[in-house]
Amino acid sequence: MEKISMKYVAAAMISLKVSLIGFLCWKIYSTSPSPLSNFSFDQEFLLFILAGFVAQIIDGALGMAYGVSCSTMLLGIGVPPAVASASVHTAEVFTTGVSGLSHIFMRNIDKRLFFRLVFTGVAGAVIGAYLISDILDGKVIKPFIAGYLLLLGIYILYKSFRNIKASKSNWRFAPYLGFLGAFFDSIGGGGWGPIVSSNLIDKGNSPREVIGTVNTAEFFVTFFSTGVFIFFLGIEAWKPVLALIIGGVIAAPIGAYILRFMAPKTIMRLVGILIISTSTYTIYKSLL
Repeated sequence: MEKISMKYVAAAMISLKVSLIGFLCWKIYSTSPSPLSNFSFDQEFLLFILAGFVAQIIDGALGMAYGVSCSTMLLGIGVPPAVASASVHTAEVFTTGVSGLSHIFMRNIDKRLFFRLVFTGVAGAVIGAYLISDILDGKVIKPFIAGYLLLLGIYILYKSFRNIKASKSNWRFAPYLGFLGAFFDSIGGGGWGPIVSSNLIDKGNSPREVIGTVNTAEFFVTFFSTGVFIFFLGIEAWKPVLALIIGGVIAAPIGAYILRFMAPKTIMRLVGILIISTSTYTIYKSLL
């Protein structure tokens, strides 16, 4: 696998994105009435775009928090957990695609790590997406998902205050992290970056290579989990999906560029505080 050029990976990403765009266009055209018939370019839509932009800037620069940030926002305004996760993952196919291609172009990739993550990551994503789509009760699991996201926020904040010493790259546990990160990401709408990136960086691996590689592998994780979501749920929340795509695609190259200059610990602290705040609010609303 390590002999495969990242150019072929980039070509596969572009092909999969084009196929999804074609499917979504067919879905909109063939559905009656059109899911976009009541679409309005209002203040709420602009807020969704801003949320997708900010979340992707953070994700592209740090390798985490896009799904967590967007999921906590959607859950906070009352979107059902399965629909929230499906919406975030549909948008994430496009944002992670642009982000991953940007990281490949800027050579922020470790090819050996990429192939250790991507296959187990896809398996975990498909299993998690199936469980949240067809087996688990969204209303019952909502406060537990919010609690899970709260713990992720605390974990990110904790990590930001630890001293990480550089060491030789060690990807031995990467396949297991890929499976767990993708599984919880599909169920909770976020977790791939916090679980995978944080643990790999914590071992002293190069933050630039970890973040670039994790973001690129995330495209394939989100693509296949989105396929499961669409099969079982369709796409109900077209408005936030389109807005998150627009904001995220604009921000993706910027996040990859910022990675070269901005201190990860600074962003980690801001992300941790944001996720803790929004998740706490969601839990509070769930208990009312």
